[in-house]
Amino acid sequence: MIKNLNRITIALMVLGSMAIFGCQKMDRPALGTYSKDANPPGGPLAFYVAFDGTTTDPLMNAVDSIRAAFAANNPLTSIDGIKGKAIQGAKNKFVRYAKPNDWAKNAQSFTISFWYKKDGQTLNNKGTNGPEYIMSFPSSNGHWSGSNLFIMLEGDNAACAVKFMIADKAVNDNWFTWESSTEKIPGMLDNKWHHVVMVYSASTSAITLYLDGVANPNTKKWGTHGAINIDDTKITEMRIGRGPANGDDNDDWLASSFKGGIDQLRMYTTALTAADVTTLYTNKQ
Repeated sequence: MIKNLNRITIALMVLGSMAIFGCQKMDRPALGTYSKDANPPGGPLAFYVAFDGTTTDPLMNAVDSIRAAFAANNPLTSIDGIKGKAIQGAKNKFVRYAKPNDWAKNAQSFTISFWYKKDGQTLNNKGTNGPEYIMSFPSSNGHWSGSNLFIMLEGDNAACAVKFMIADKAVNDNWFTWESSTEKIPGMLDNKWHHVVMVYSASTSAITLYLDGVANPNTKKWGTHGAINIDDTKITEMRIGRGPANGDDNDDWLASSFKGGIDQLRMYTTALTAADVTTLYTNKQ
């Protein structure tokens, strides 16, 4: 009787051990091949997408590496980028995310960095001259543009304007632009990869534009505005490769999409230093 009880006890212990180990997650399943970047939890790099995925799932190829957040939509094709893969913009198409993570919520100073490649004159969706958008934040904040942030290029390879609009919680806006006859930049639309970084400092209310690691001498200011203070609660989505408006095959400059390549988009909640920018450019990040 005792021997039988001992056998039963041992059997129950073995089964219990098997159940415990069977329920443990010994290895996390792989999320796929997407780039990761060194950044502590809650660190300054709030959003980063390298478009490096090589799967047949376009959403997997546009994963944000900070929160492992998938795009809500990615109809764009994958191309060779400045480092790994990139996305090829197209008329009426863009990548959509729910939010830029907590970037807008936490950014007072900020840095936005990306690589792009565009061949010749920027065009609207109708095919006539107009801007092409790197990114935008459509918003319900009541701003006339229907957004609280967008970045666009406008011009040709002889002279290209860079324009950045941002609106704060009070719907006060500012345009940081390099568009005058003496400020437009040649050589930006030569079908080669170029690195653009925009660094805003809350302490100076000024933004510096870097192109291929070199600071543009024309620094732009927003008076004495200070901390940027975007209303994160009003952002309805984040778009990469299109302006904030809807409407295809028209000449609405706010709806235009980017028809070139985009790679390595990073958004920081701090103002990077010139040395930091040099590192990003040198490492093709």
